[in-house]
Amino acid sequence: MARSFFILYHFSGRRFSDSFRGFFFIPTSLALITSLFILFYISSTSNLFTHPQETHLQVLKSAIGSSAFSAPSRQFIRVPAETPHLPRGFEFNTKGNYVNNKEVFHDRNLFVEDYKEMNRSFKIYCYPHKRDDPFANALLPVDFEPGGNYASESYFKKVLMKSHFITKDPSKADLFFLPFSIARLRHDPRVGVAGIQDFIRDYIFNISQNYPYWNRTGGADHFYVACHSIGRSAMEKADEVKLNAIQVVCSSSYFLSGYIAHKDTSLPQIWPRQGDPPDLALSERKKLAFFAGSINSPVRERLLQVWRNDSEISVHFGRLTTPYADELLGSKFCLHVKGFEVNTARIADSLYYGCVPVIIANHYDLPFADILNWKSFSIVVATLDIPLLKQVLKGISLDEYLMLQSNVLKVRNHFQWHVSPVDYDAFYMVMYELWLRRSSVRVPLSTPMDPIH
Repeated sequence: MARSFFILYHFSGRRFSDSFRGFFFIPTSLALITSLFILFYISSTSNLFTHPQETHLQVLKSAIGSSAFSAPSRQFIRVPAETPHLPRGFEFNTKGNYVNNKEVFHDRNLFVEDYKEMNRSFKIYCYPHKRDDPFANALLPVDFEPGGNYASESYFKKVLMKSHFITKDPSKADLFFLPFSIARLRHDPRVGVAGIQDFIRDYIFNISQNYPYWNRTGGADHFYVACHSIGRSAMEKADEVKLNAIQVVCSSSYFLSGYIAHKDTSLPQIWPRQGDPPDLALSERKKLAFFAGSINSPVRERLLQVWRNDSEISVHFGRLTTPYADELLGSKFCLHVKGFEVNTARIADSLYYGCVPVIIANHYDLPFADILNWKSFSIVVATLDIPLLKQVLKGISLDEYLMLQSNVLKVRNHFQWHVSPVDYDAFYMVMYELWLRRSSVRVPLSTPMDPIH
């Protein structure tokens, strides 16, 4: 009896299993046939599967915005087969129409209108310090015209303190300026590099005890300015500055901790020069590319290793035998190569002398990237692609190069400092970046308070 039951169970289970598999076979087959039909229909009615030379896929990038806030949106646009090759600077909008993306501004009209409002209403409160303060040399503007590799920091403070943006009424301030100078503290024998972190920690403690403005936002509506790379490491004992305050720094690498691109902003490193830029009509640019600098990073070591003996790419380490300005004026492209930091003054040097900058510095949050379209006047080459540098540069047609150089001349006024600021110069551009980072809502004080003396 038990044996008969087992045989019956075995055959009934097998029949059930066969039926079960058959039940799923029919819809699977139908789905496969339907998929094949859809693919056949698409291939017969669309050029999606035609030869790559007959179809170009273009990536549409957002016309407004920058890496400081979010990655550009991407949308693939199918271009008709008869579309000719487009020169650099042309892309397609969502309707498949040609868009001239050669403009140096992401949106010039938007920038100009917002700039006017910034110039009219933006207010900064600077914590006051007297001439007899023991550290007046680091807290007050310098009494001379700044110079050298890190002059941007001193220029900004010197111009700001005399500008119409300063208010003595903190209730009207959009932002609060922390006026310590990293460059001056660095050379002060009482502080030095080793003591900067303690100085900043104590300074923040003092203003938080004597004024109510820091504590109401945790420093989120405060900012400081520094060009030397020590500026960012100086905040290691004042985390609230690093995490909350706006850092306006030359060493603006979003790869390293401590710099937050949508909160902080890049200060252009500019070697000050007197007078008007040179007349470029007389310059003959016979060299393909030029670089001069010390070997202080693996990136520069790689550049030297690959191109040191090349006849078209001129790479120098050590003292030049010819004037630096002549080399910049005689080269089509000028290389900005990462050293200890992503920033150097070479971008501003290139622009000043009408040379198209080639940026070889990964993770560099470029100055004024919220405003300027860097693709319209510079070339960015990944550090891993240094061996392909000549191929990249020679792949740029004459028309494309002339467009890039023309835009270089349009933007170079944004990378110049003046003791008496000029509209749209470096000072006003930095102010506009700060304007973008202000809060539209002022945090009120719980009770009116005066500074405690």
